[in-house]
Amino acid sequence: MVVLVPLSLLGQAPSAIVHAEGGVWINGYEAKDSTAIFSGDLLETKPGFSANLSLEGSAVLVQAESVAKFQGDFLALDHGAVAVETSRSFKVKVNCLTVVPVANQWTQYDVTDVNGTVQVAARKSDVNVEHEGAHKPTENAEATRGGTVHEGEQKSYRESEVCGAPAQPTNPGQGLNPKWIGVGAAVGGGILLCVLLCGGSSSKSPISPDKP
Repeated sequence: MVVLVPLSLLGQAPSAIVHAEGGVWINGYEAKDSTAIFSGDLLETKPGFSANLSLEGSAVLVQAESVAKFQGDFLALDHGAVAVETSRSFKVKVNCLTVVPVANQWTQYDVTDVNGTVQVAARKSDVNVEHEGAHKPTENAEATRGGTVHEGEQKSYRESEVCGAPAQPTNPGQGLNPKWIGVGAAVGGGILLCVLLCGGSSSKSPISPDKP
């Protein structure tokens, strides 16, 4: 029997429940229906499968072929697509962009990150797209670096223009950006898991205090 709950979080109330019917992996293990997840857990959906996250005041549909890390009050989307319904300002972060409901009221919005383009669509109520980091957008990106996406609107953002190009690795096997290996998630979940969660010596894994 595989235990999906991190050892460091035993006894902690679950932050969300994942509902799935196969094809969904949490921290490198296939999830069953109604699986509890915690802040820092990595969620991956295989081709043809999706996952529903339910938490207090919010519901998130993670579409097929997506990889995201659940962070309690927001979802860090590495690639793929999610649809959010929330009354508690649940956010989605993609690279340096964070999508935030304008008001603490019922809001529905979609976020897609495919091929270096982030698309934000406001279905119900407005959302803000906030820009983080020190990168200065190019002149062409200035008009689309953030702002408000109004109900019924959809806006697109090129990550390379708004957030800057991903850092190049200094040597083989070091400094890899998850974006570069995201396309291999379906066949290399273990590699993706290590790059996203293990990191280098300067980062700590949120999954377990022990080294593998």
